[in-house]
Amino acid sequence: MANNDWQEFQFIQGAVFNNETIVSFGNIQNELLCAAQADIVCDLSHLATLALSGDDALTFLQGQVTNDVNLLGTDKAHYSGYCSPKGRLLALFLAYRQAQTVHLQLNGKLAIAIAKRLKMYVMRSKVNLDNVSDATVKLGISGPNAEQALSTFFSTIPALALELSHSENGTLIRLSGPLPRFEIVCNTDTAKRIWSELKKTCKPVGKAAWEWLEIQAGIPDIQLTTQEEFVPQMVNLDCLNGINFKKGCYTGQEIVARTHYLGKVKRRTHLLHLATSVPAQAGMDVVTDKQDVVGKVVRAAPAPNGGYAVLAEIRLDSMDAGDLFINGVKLELRTLPYALSAD
Repeated sequence: MANNDWQEFQFIQGAVFNNETIVSFGNIQNELLCAAQADIVCDLSHLATLALSGDDALTFLQGQVTNDVNLLGTDKAHYSGYCSPKGRLLALFLAYRQAQTVHLQLNGKLAIAIAKRLKMYVMRSKVNLDNVSDATVKLGISGPNAEQALSTFFSTIPALALELSHSENGTLIRLSGPLPRFEIVCNTDTAKRIWSELKKTCKPVGKAAWEWLEIQAGIPDIQLTTQEEFVPQMVNLDCLNGINFKKGCYTGQEIVARTHYLGKVKRRTHLLHLATSVPAQAGMDVVTDKQDVVGKVVRAAPAPNGGYAVLAEIRLDSMDAGDLFINGVKLELRTLPYALSAD
C-alpha cells in the first residue's frame, strides 16, 4: 500500500507523478541545474525499505549479504550486496540499524521479490522480515547549504559519509557526493513539517535529479533489467566498502572471494557522459566501433547541461583500446569520486 497521506501532500506541493514516483515538480531540466549547484529537497519514495528484527536477525542476514552486518552500529550505515549462488547481484542495499532492527534500503521495484526470496531462507530462525517502505517517509537533501538547513531539525549533523544521527525528528544519514548530501527517514507528519520548512530555501526536485546525484557519487544500482548481470566488484562495491572479505560464508561468497584473491578484476564501472537526447537506460550494451559488446549500463539519468550521465560496467582492456558507444553515440569518460581498486 502506498502512503496516500504523503502522496496527497506532495500532489498539493506540485509534484508530477508517474506510477507513484515523483518525476518532477514541473521542470526537470531546471531541477537538474539546481541539483548541480544549489540546495534541493527530494522525495525518495521510489526506494523501498525491508526491516529485519528478531533474535536471529543478524545471524540470518550475515549469511545472506556481502558486508559484515555485525559491524553495523546505530551511528553507521554501509552498502551491501545480495547475490545469487553464482555470485551475481540480485540487489544492492543501503543498510543501517535503528535499535535492534536492521533496515535494508533498495530499488523499490525489487522489494517484493527480494523480500520473498529472503523469507524462503528464514525457515525456523527467529527473524521477522517486513516491507516497511510506506511506514516512514524518506527525504533527500543536497547542496552547499544543506547542513545549515538541517540544523533546525537535527542537533548533530553527521560529518562523514554513511554516518548516522538520530533525534525526535527521525534518522539522518550523510551520503557521499560532490556536494553535501543527506537522507532523512521520519514519520509522515514530521516529513510534512520538514518539507514545508526546507522548501523555503531548497528547490523541490523529482527522481531524475536525485538519480543524477547518485551517479555523480559513483553509487551503482541493481534494477530489474540488470539482476544477475554483475559480480559485486564489477559495480565497484568493494571500492564503496560494500564487501567484507573477512566475514564468514554467505550466498555467492565463493565467487566473490575468488575474484578478489585469485585474479585481478577485469571489469569495472566507470562514470561517463552520453551526448544524446535519446534516453540511456540500465541494461543497454556498451560496444566498440566494431560492435563488439564490452559492457553494460548500470545506471543512467539526464544531465543538467544536456545528454545523459551514465555509470557503465566495462571490460578494462577496452577502456584504452578505442572509442566506445551506446546506440551509436560515443561515450565521454568522466572522473569517479573514488579510486578503483587494483584487485
